[in-house]
Amino acid sequence: MGDEDRFENTKDKVGGKFNEAAGKVTGDKQQETEGKAQQSKGAMKDKVEDAKDSVKGAFDGLKGDGKK
Repeated sequence: MGDEDRFENTKDKVGGKFNEAAGKVTGDKQQETEGKAQQSKGAMKDKVEDAKDSVKGAFDGLKGDGKK
């Protein structure tokens, strides 16, 4: 996963936390829900990127084993 992807995913999670907290403080259920959704989006993107990295690592490992 690239550093830019990590930054964007973290930005989604932190922004979501902020929106959720702001929604709770102001009593705005929609903002609170949107904040939770934004956090989930960032977490899901992290998981997708981790899966891509795992597949790439496995593929690279297989390529390396075939050269021996």
